[in-house]
Amino acid sequence: MTTASPNPAPQGAEGDAAPQPPVPAWRPNATGDEVPGTVVHLQLATGLLHATGAPLTLHLTGLGSDAWEATAAGAEDGVALIEVSAAEAVTLRAEWRVPCIGATAYWTPDTDASRWLPPSWITPRTVSLALGAPVASLVGAHDRALCTAAAGETTAPVRVGAGVVEESGEFAFTVEQELTPDGPPMRLRIDLSGRHFATTLRAVTDWWAEGVDHPGVAPAARMPAYSTWYSLHQNVDTAAVEQQAALAAGLGCESIIVDDGWQTADRTRGYGHCGDWEPNPNAFPGLKTHVAEVHRRGLAYLLWYALPFIGRHNDAWDRFKDKVLREEPHLEAAVLDPRHPEVRTYLIDKVCRTVEEWGMDGVKLDFIERFAVADPPPAPVGADRATVHEGLLQLLAELDARLRRTRPDVIVEHRQPYVSPSLWPYATMVRATDCPLSPAENRQRTVDCRLTAGPLAVHADMIMWNAAETPESMAVHLINALFSVPQISVDLAAETPGRLAALRFWLGVFRRHADVLQLGDLEPARPDLGYPLVSAHDDRTTVVARYAPLPVALPDRDGTNVPPTLLVANADRDHTVLLVATRQERALALVQDCGGEILSETVLDLVPGVNPVTVPTGGLLTLTREH
Repeated sequence: MTTASPNPAPQGAEGDAAPQPPVPAWRPNATGDEVPGTVVHLQLATGLLHATGAPLTLHLTGLGSDAWEATAAGAEDGVALIEVSAAEAVTLRAEWRVPCIGATAYWTPDTDASRWLPPSWITPRTVSLALGAPVASLVGAHDRALCTAAAGETTAPVRVGAGVVEESGEFAFTVEQELTPDGPPMRLRIDLSGRHFATTLRAVTDWWAEGVDHPGVAPAARMPAYSTWYSLHQNVDTAAVEQQAALAAGLGCESIIVDDGWQTADRTRGYGHCGDWEPNPNAFPGLKTHVAEVHRRGLAYLLWYALPFIGRHNDAWDRFKDKVLREEPHLEAAVLDPRHPEVRTYLIDKVCRTVEEWGMDGVKLDFIERFAVADPPPAPVGADRATVHEGLLQLLAELDARLRRTRPDVIVEHRQPYVSPSLWPYATMVRATDCPLSPAENRQRTVDCRLTAGPLAVHADMIMWNAAETPESMAVHLINALFSVPQISVDLAAETPGRLAALRFWLGVFRRHADVLQLGDLEPARPDLGYPLVSAHDDRTTVVARYAPLPVALPDRDGTNVPPTLLVANADRDHTVLLVATRQERALALVQDCGGEILSETVLDLVPGVNPVTVPTGGLLTLTREH
């Protein structure tokens, strides 16, 4: 372990012994006269080596105080753990650089960001309890991580930056955190092991999970679901929901999520009618009886809440309009301030009626990221929490405890971009954010979620298609969500027999292979190209989804515990799947079309090298290899 404390070195001080920051990268609007009077630099040896063999040095800068101390530990298997604690309030900035050699992509949980390498002068992203997660990976050739880094603070805001330094051809990582004597230290995990980037991200989630107690995931949360949003939007009532529930159950869904519209007679969208959270009496005159009917059909029932919003057209507006973080006029709503105890009590009482009075199985909590206000107003009179993230954490913890008193296996859906590990104990599943009719985006978002979701089930955004879509293309939508839980959102009563057959077949694949698809070791390829090939495996099965005309390598039989079964789902228009074998062997090949009809069942004599097999678009190859 390396321990170091800074020696005071005020800005502008001279002397060869004073640690110096690295050659600064250009940043717009950066001036030297905006920093506090005390600026202290420290260089900390990490024990890690770059790919070039040079040591990795961490550059620490304390703004406002010199009363802090840093330690570096680990450096085993290419991973170092850094901790910085402070005896006085200080803004602590950490920076380190790696040679930008062979880099192909920059991965973060922010799926709206480009995977291309950013310049170092872009604005750092601020992550917090309600927005994002402090982790990133610079990916190189063969999907190996050149550097994967994460911060341990996942509740309070942390500023995370990264990018190419034009002045040196390096890639810089920065983390900035406010430290106080009674607050958490800065904790960093830096991984230069060179493993597959997905493997390094799994190691980060294991690190985050240390000491976290998650209540577990209800079985229904890992099975296909039906959502009313894209299919019905706000046009929901008992008859429509029960009709879709019956049809969805027959296709293999195990839950239904009733979205916006249940709480209002208004059908113009917007959120001006959120906040009272009373059922529309014309659409849902007997909600408890209606829920019991859906349960009779075999489905769990989840109800939607836009948790932060208080709408202008609600009775609660006058009560809470002075207890908000900000107004959003374009939505005809405002974001409630969770620092107020009466706000938290009100929301908890309203949401808990779902399970306590109506007998439902869970809730969909939407728009939590709206609590992440960049510049929140000072804690107002009557607030019992100083910061918004403290108020939000209290709200979610109390809500979870009360929900579980009635239903210990309650299902709670969160959504990108609120994917912080600090939210894990209060959620069951996390859904990819909205990307209607965009299968490639759904694929990328679900894979991104899987890489850092920890114990949560990952759900795809609701899957919909045009009324004239072919069964083959509809199956492509499903295959793009293969490594997550699909949520179907079309009018099932209007579906053609061909599309229903494809839906029934692929939902059956999701169900039969849920363990490997959701819990197996995930290896997505080429994040810079949007994951054109994704695989997952456990000790029995390997599943590969092919989204581009790329060859599929058979797991080497020389390896230990190689799964005997290989599934290849073809989402590409090219029907020729090239299986690449390392040795001669025999295998039974079953080929099915998008609706599950068996097209061929043959014994293949595989040869070393390339072996072509015809698999139609939307179809599935099941290869059983001989021992």
